[in-house]
Amino acid sequence: MTMLSRTFPAAVGYGLLLALLAVGSVLLGSSGIGAGEVLEGSAAMLGLSEPLERSTQAIVELRVWRALCTLGVGAALALSGGLIQGMFRNALASPSLIGVTGGASLGAAFAILIIGGYAPRLVLESSAGLDALLVPLFSFAMALGTTALVAWIASARGRASVTTLLLVGIAVNMCVAGAFAAIQYLTLEEWEVSRAILAWTFGTLDDRSGFHCLTVFAGLAVSALAVPFVARELDLLKGGEEDAEALGVDVAGTKRIALIAAALAASAAVAVAGQIAFVGLVVPHLLRLCGLHSYRQLLWHALPAGAAFLLGADVLQRWLFGAGALQPGVMMSVVGGPFFLFLLVRSRREVSTW
Repeated sequence: MTMLSRTFPAAVGYGLLLALLAVGSVLLGSSGIGAGEVLEGSAAMLGLSEPLERSTQAIVELRVWRALCTLGVGAALALSGGLIQGMFRNALASPSLIGVTGGASLGAAFAILIIGGYAPRLVLESSAGLDALLVPLFSFAMALGTTALVAWIASARGRASVTTLLLVGIAVNMCVAGAFAAIQYLTLEEWEVSRAILAWTFGTLDDRSGFHCLTVFAGLAVSALAVPFVARELDLLKGGEEDAEALGVDVAGTKRIALIAAALAASAAVAVAGQIAFVGLVVPHLLRLCGLHSYRQLLWHALPAGAAFLLGADVLQRWLFGAGALQPGVMMSVVGGPFFLFLLVRSRREVSTW
């Protein structure tokens, strides 16, 4: 009963906040669609009413899918960040800083090259269904690979220090940036392919569809299934691997599950919206500032908090700047970069001992 009394108000609060942000996101735009039309168009998407006039209905659907995809991407990146921080026992780890989102973006770029006809031997008979699956599959494979590489290098001598994580992350991100530069150079003459790859580096939430929404929420749901199997163990890992093993924790198994779940969540987000940095770093820290230090609480709160954070930032900047609003990846870099510097300055005493 005590647990219910604590979680129910939080769930209601999160639900109301997300609903308000989603409505605000759908209402924002230059076409001047009112709240009544939004409700009627949304009901038509569910088959509960007649569709609006064709162009108006299409605009409403695009806005609804954009809002839903933003919610899913924010939740997925925040969950991935929480899992990675717990796995490395390091609060400065995040999917973007250690190259996970960069690797997923590189995987998406390879998939775009295949779809664009640059690897006919790999795809002998391309189809729409196969093309749709290539981006998330390649994103997941590269995200898993980069995360495993960072974990192997940074944890070679046991606990991964902040210095080692940052250095390995910088190296991985530099490798990814080099690969992106090479791909963009090779595709300069193919404008559509080059533009699609470039958009992935900035992140994009425009022109999302039901398939994008299904992709991110499917990956998020599977990743969230891992939380009950790792949350308690990640709390016990805070004291060190030896102490955790003495308490019966399967350290290798916990890290393996956390690694796969974090890579899947990040790759699902990247496959839908491209590379959006710092959400996985900022959201867990904001939750810790609210007193949520246990991973048994933090990981579950990261889902709605991440969704609200990304959608709220997107709504705010679109409301302030209108047509001049930044792409989400650029926006989060502008917000996340200073926040990361703030964390380093706040921990400067600890930093001086690295």
